[in-house]
Amino acid sequence: MLTAHFVFHGALNDFLPRQLQDARFPYSFAPHQSIKHLVEALGVPHVEIGEVWVDGLPVDSAARLPEGCQVDIYPLEQESLADEQARFILDNHLGKLAAALRMLGFDTLYRNDYQDEKLAAMAAIEQRILLTRDRRLLMRKAISRGYCVRQDDPQQQLRAVLQRYNLYCQVHPFRRCLRCNHLLQPVAKAQVIERLEPLTKLYFDEFSLCPGCNQVYWKGSHYEHMQEVIHAIANDPR
Repeated sequence: MLTAHFVFHGALNDFLPRQLQDARFPYSFAPHQSIKHLVEALGVPHVEIGEVWVDGLPVDSAARLPEGCQVDIYPLEQESLADEQARFILDNHLGKLAAALRMLGFDTLYRNDYQDEKLAAMAAIEQRILLTRDRRLLMRKAISRGYCVRQDDPQQQLRAVLQRYNLYCQVHPFRRCLRCNHLLQPVAKAQVIERLEPLTKLYFDEFSLCPGCNQVYWKGSHYEHMQEVIHAIANDPR
């Protein structure tokens, strides 16, 4: 067995037991194990890792470590998607976050009966970013991009995801169904009028229809509330 001395920086300490947080500590390992394997054995998902430095030099997380080295692991604070449109898949603990991402126009898959195998497979096959509260799920080999959501408040969760992937310029609100993720289509009032409440018929003229679940949308009081939420997040990206 070999021994190296690790320290995890910043938000990576969220994944460590208290006695290891913000401290350099020795860790023993077999010579064939990579840095990635060691980091995940300590409880940190590989998708949360940014730069890795060994004895003051940057290395790849696939590298092996020499005896007695000093290892610094830094968090991946922001991941660039370049010109790619963000596409997400969420676990069953993040229903409110899924609705919020759809509200902002992001392609977001969510069902409360997805199992871990299904989530990992769909994330890999469809090249989606996996958002989950389960760090072990993010450690699966098939997962190349993902984020462990630590916040409890849905609005804070949304802000964290927008910051992580620098998505403010990709926000296109009110174009997706909050229930099933399909893109909405404009529909004439006459086509949906039999489904509307009396006051809705009287005061609203612009409607959209989801081709997936047939849900009707219009700019009622919920629309104004969602606008306020979007404005608050877009103008306070902290």
